[in-house]
Amino acid sequence: MGGTTPWTTADIPDLRGRTAVVTGASAGLGLETARLLAERGAEVILACRSTERAAAAAAAIRQAVPAAQLPILRLDLASQRSVREAADRLHARYEHLDLLINNAGTLARARSVTADGFETVLATNHLGPFAFTGLILSLLMAAPDGRVVTVGSGTSGYRTTKLDLDDLHYERRAYRALRVYGQSKLANLLFAFELQRRLNDIDTRLVAVAAYPGVAHTDFSRNLSPALRRVLTAPLLDKLLRPFVQSAEMGALPTLRAATDPAVRGGEYFGPAGRVTGYPVLSGAGEQAHDLTLAAGLWEASERLTGVVFDFDPTARN
Repeated sequence: MGGTTPWTTADIPDLRGRTAVVTGASAGLGLETARLLAERGAEVILACRSTERAAAAAAAIRQAVPAAQLPILRLDLASQRSVREAADRLHARYEHLDLLINNAGTLARARSVTADGFETVLATNHLGPFAFTGLILSLLMAAPDGRVVTVGSGTSGYRTTKLDLDDLHYERRAYRALRVYGQSKLANLLFAFELQRRLNDIDTRLVAVAAYPGVAHTDFSRNLSPALRRVLTAPLLDKLLRPFVQSAEMGALPTLRAATDPAVRGGEYFGPAGRVTGYPVLSGAGEQAHDLTLAAGLWEASERLTGVVFDFDPTARN
C-alpha cells in the first residue's frame, strides 16, 4: 500500500452487488463519494436529513450513471428518533449492508441543543453516527466483508482540541465553533479506533477505518460566520489559498480508499499525502485519538446518552 503510484478513482474496484450507506450524501464530499461508488456499480443508499436534496443528488448522479440504484433514506443524525426510524427501515429492507460511510457533519456558530438535550454539533457529528452504527451493526456484520468508514478532520489533531468527558455538551466551557467541531471530530476517531478494537475480540470480517479529506472545496463554509466567509472568499485571499484547497472529488478519495481498497486493514486512517491536499495515503491520527482511557470513557458515555448498546453477536439486532 505504500508504493509511489498514487491511489486514484481508477483504483476503485468493481462494486456490483454491494450495498453502501452514505450519510450526508446530498452535497459536497458525500455526494462525490456516492457518485463514485455508484459509478463502480454499488447500490448507494443516500441517507440524508432532506429527502428533497437527496432526490436532487440522485438526479445529478444519474446524469452520469443512468442505471444507478440510489434509494433515499431520511436520516437526521441530530435526532435519536430519526436515527432509530432509519435503522428500522434498513432492517426491514436489507439482509446485509456492505458499507457504512459516516460522512455527514456540521459546524455551528452558536450553541444550540437538540430535542434529545444534546449539543447540536456533538449530536450530529458523533452521537447520531454512533447510535446509527450500533443499530445497524448486525446488518454490517452479516456482509461478507463489511466496513464502517468514519470521516474525521484535521482539526481533531489541533493542540486546542480537547474532548472533556465531563462537559461533552459545552455547558461550562466558552463555545468556540471550531473547537466544538474539533471535539466532535476527535470523537469520530476515538469511536472508529475503539470500534475496531472491539471487533478484534470477536470472529468477524467487519472492519472499522477512518479517513479525513484535507481541505476540499465544498459548501461546508456556509456554516461559518458571514464575516469569515467574506474574508475567505475575497478574490485575493481565494487566489492565495487555491494551492492549498483541492476539489471535492479529491477530498473524497481518502474516504473511498478506506471504503474500497482491498488492502485496507481495520484501524487504519487515510488522508491526503500533503496533509491538506494530495492523493490518499496512510496517515497518523495523533495521540489523543489513540488514548484508550478516553476512548473507553467516550464509548460508555455515548451508550448511556443514546441508549444504544452495541451487541457484537452477529445474530442479534438492537
